[in-house]
Amino acid sequence: MSLLSRRGFISLSGAALIGPAVAFAQGGNITGRYRAQGRNPDGSIYSGIVDLNDAFGKITMVWQVGDQTYEGVGSREGRVLTIDWGAADPIVYVIMPDGELHGTWADGTALERLSR
Repeated sequence: MSLLSRRGFISLSGAALIGPAVAFAQGGNITGRYRAQGRNPDGSIYSGIVDLNDAFGKITMVWQVGDQTYEGVGSREGRVLTIDWGAADPIVYVIMPDGELHGTWADGTALERLSR
């Protein structure tokens, strides 16, 4: 395996094709169940489960964190998801090349990572 193929690219007759990890980050299907790990604005940590549905760029999300359930809706612009979940500030996620979603909320004072 060449270095190029390990980085998500395959070369055929001198033409580079985008590999699955890069294609996923650019527009792949993100619908599914995720494990959430986060840090609240006060520094405490939390974990839970998130169900995400991407229907042609319209995103719906349901978080289960302990005995609390939160719901949000939003949109996707390329690799960026912006989710209104009823708080003053939305959650903004970036879809990483490996399919994880890295987000920030509470005006950037809190963080969340979603992984399958």
